[in-house]
Amino acid sequence: MEDYWWEPPMAGTELEHLVGALERLRATFRWKVDELDATGLSARIPSSDLTLGGLLKHLAAVEDLQFTVRLTGGRIGEPWESTEWRGDNDWLFSTAADDTPDELYSYWDGAVRRSRDRLGAALTAGGLDHAVDLADSDGKPANLRRLLFDLVEEYGRHTGHADLLREAVDGRVGEDPPPGWQAVSGRFGPSAR
Repeated sequence: MEDYWWEPPMAGTELEHLVGALERLRATFRWKVDELDATGLSARIPSSDLTLGGLLKHLAAVEDLQFTVRLTGGRIGEPWESTEWRGDNDWLFSTAADDTPDELYSYWDGAVRRSRDRLGAALTAGGLDHAVDLADSDGKPANLRRLLFDLVEEYGRHTGHADLLREAVDGRVGEDPPPGWQAVSGRFGPSAR
């Protein structure tokens, strides 16, 4: 299975399947945006202002938001605190064209690395039932399971967007990366897990 490192187990635990589904979506998303220059990352389709670069920047911020602010109540940290971003998704999408491809890939790759570390620590501290710093309108706290499901949903939505955008850029299509794929940067792949 080394050639398909992003595949979740066929018969694993709830945790293995949940994290596995997230990792597969992360891998598919990263493959969809991989190997593009500034023109490719800023390309649009006629019916939308979304770009692959905007999606990279947005999902990087979502990773950090989920696994800092919502997980522990902590500050989001860098690279976001030294920017003008104050939680507005429009800023993330509209400023992506001002960033180089290396910066955009670095935002996302770094955020995923941090998320994996923070998720591991939270799982060690309390598993999927570990209470997080997020609550419903009645004050009932959410658990880590909810954060993970929310992130899977977020990636599902935006990986679909990336499918359409990437096909418009250069025709790349497909559900999963090819066997043995890892990001050109080398920062995302089986060795980074």
